[in-house]
Amino acid sequence: MRPGCDPPGRRASLSGSSNLGERTSGQEQGAHSVAPSPALTHAAYKVWVPNTDFDAAANWSQNRTPCAGGAVLFPADKLVSVLVRHGHAISDMLLPLDGELVLASGAGFSASDAGSHPDCSTGAPALFRDPDRFSWHDPHLWRSGDEARGLFLVDADRVPCHHDDVVFPPDASFRVGLAGAVRVRSVSALGQTFTRAEDLAAFLASRAGRLRFHGPGALSVGAEACADPSGCVCGNAEAQPWICAALLRPLGGRCPRAACHDALRPEGQCCDLCGAVVSLTPGPAFELERYRERLLDTFLASPQYQGLQVAVSKVPRSPQLREADTEIQVVLAEPRPETGAAARLARALLADVAEHGEALGVLAAAMRESGAPVGGGSAAGLDGPGSSAGLVGGAVAAALLLALLALLPAVLLLRRAGRLRWSWREQAAPAPAGAPLGFHNPVFDAAASEELPTARPPSLFLKADTGGTSHSYFINPLFAGAEAEAEA
Repeated sequence: MRPGCDPPGRRASLSGSSNLGERTSGQEQGAHSVAPSPALTHAAYKVWVPNTDFDAAANWSQNRTPCAGGAVLFPADKLVSVLVRHGHAISDMLLPLDGELVLASGAGFSASDAGSHPDCSTGAPALFRDPDRFSWHDPHLWRSGDEARGLFLVDADRVPCHHDDVVFPPDASFRVGLAGAVRVRSVSALGQTFTRAEDLAAFLASRAGRLRFHGPGALSVGAEACADPSGCVCGNAEAQPWICAALLRPLGGRCPRAACHDALRPEGQCCDLCGAVVSLTPGPAFELERYRERLLDTFLASPQYQGLQVAVSKVPRSPQLREADTEIQVVLAEPRPETGAAARLARALLADVAEHGEALGVLAAAMRESGAPVGGGSAAGLDGPGSSAGLVGGAVAAALLLALLALLPAVLLLRRAGRLRWSWREQAAPAPAGAPLGFHNPVFDAAASEELPTARPPSLFLKADTGGTSHSYFINPLFAGAEAEAEA
């Protein structure tokens, strides 16, 4: 391999060695600790997880590092930078046409006879896996810098957003495939932090950049940090097809079947899930981080909500709904929908907004929830397929069907004898005075209709999303009057 340049430390051929500084003691293979710079501690950042290290078992075809006396084979046509952390005794090594080996302190290679180690098989050589398999848009390959127990990110938000700082661990080698236009706030790689587009472009065009970034996509920096206390939209909507394709590739490109009826698909999520979604309309006083902390401390700490996963983010509002163009999406996902915990928490959040809406800065709220679990179970407050209500409904439907089948021959006989005449004109004509009114349907009874509550003006509530099976609403009365005056 030819010597490289730019990053700290020397690049070496098989016979050379170099000093990259001491490694952290006790560090596991494939895991890297990251101490972000002070500029990153007050901003959202995402850390790249995989690496192309020689000593990471996942990078080898046999899911283990080459054993002593074994042969090593790198793909001939792949450009890659490989960090070597330890000493290795090998019998043979086939290098790629271009690339680099980076030797850490104390690392190196020595010759050993084939099969000299009892644990080393004399079979096929250890093959270094394709370094181009890692895609920027794969949500599995990123770790959020502000993860907390009980909280998660929807799939689109797991990939770096426009306002995020991106960190590639300085103590690991890596290679990233780019597709489409990618824009973030900053990129930290090889001990440097790039915040200007021209500086990053120069790095990507260098040999060090070409070894680590590839593909038809374009990576740029320069976006501002999110300065809105109510949060910012991630900005990955256009990239979601790539994100979902990368996420579902191990599953053959298909989503797993949800364990409930009428499953929900929140904004930014690739597949349906069971649980509930609460939509909040934020006011000027709303703070996203403060609301996240309230969810953790006040609700998720309760034993009745253990196991629930919650995602809170600002998303574009559905075009069918009015008012602001964004809203706060609270996703409540439950792995066991038969417990009904997500629906209970969603209602508790609506009650919390009803009581503390002014302090929280929430103008309005709505919820939708998934249906009963698949397989006959029933969540709290929901009738499952095997419930008594379902059986009664089925019996009534069967009885009506039998009655219609019994009447059908009589209708045909009357029509054939000329005793049954029916036209749209005759049907629409008013009935004579004193004529019988026929069958009385209580559902459409006028008196019953008068007893139904009158609908509120559209400006006082959010329209329901038809994707769920149950809906609840809350309107903050403090803001309802001002909103109605604004629409008048």
